[in-house]
Amino acid sequence: MSSAKFPMRLDKFLAHATELSRELARRALRGKRVTVNDEVVKSASLSITIEDTVMLDDEVVEIRGPRYFMLYKPEGYVCATTDGDYPTVLDLMGFDGDDLSIAGRLDKDTTGLVLLSDDGQWVHSIISPRRECMKTYVAELDAPIDEAIVQRFSEGFTLRNEVKPTRPAMLRSLQGQQVEVSIGEGRYHQVKRMFAACGRHVEKLHRIKVGGIELDTALAPGEYRALTRAEIGDVSS
Repeated sequence: MSSAKFPMRLDKFLAHATELSRELARRALRGKRVTVNDEVVKSASLSITIEDTVMLDDEVVEIRGPRYFMLYKPEGYVCATTDGDYPTVLDLMGFDGDDLSIAGRLDKDTTGLVLLSDDGQWVHSIISPRRECMKTYVAELDAPIDEAIVQRFSEGFTLRNEVKPTRPAMLRSLQGQQVEVSIGEGRYHQVKRMFAACGRHVEKLHRIKVGGIELDTALAPGEYRALTRAEIGDVSS
């Protein structure tokens, strides 16, 4: 079932329903390749309703189902739809970012995997505290960890100015001062605050996995791609 919101601009409809970008959709319109209810239309701003019949090159165009993406967030971008001070992850996606929600936010200086979709239920399955969707990070610390810190993470503890203790988290040393940590919740600056409570400062933080979805190593910072069917179903892993 489509999650598209009508009425919708014709160029936006074509971008959602085909492989065309908004610019290529406008070129198709100028080239008289598009009809609406059997009438050739050149106006990109024409308002389309769910009852209209749109055709491209004599083939019926129908809106696609929900869209799902992974993005490699670079440092300096915020996970927001708009921001007056900093560029957003949606800015990196151009028109593909239209109507998408961010499934689990990262701090401005944190890099790595961000998931986006216009499927509200799917997004909720990731961000809902009740689902305990695991998120895995690689952190660079100012000093190595010891077994006492690993144990403290595994048992959970109460953060400053909070009442409820953290849920058990998995922590392991990788090399030197680099560690991997997995948590099943998403409190404000949680990973950084947990390490700070244990006397460690996070120098760099990079998310590599959400549920069963791993950041594609073929993506460069700022790049994104659509999720596969298997990945879409992997958020509960």
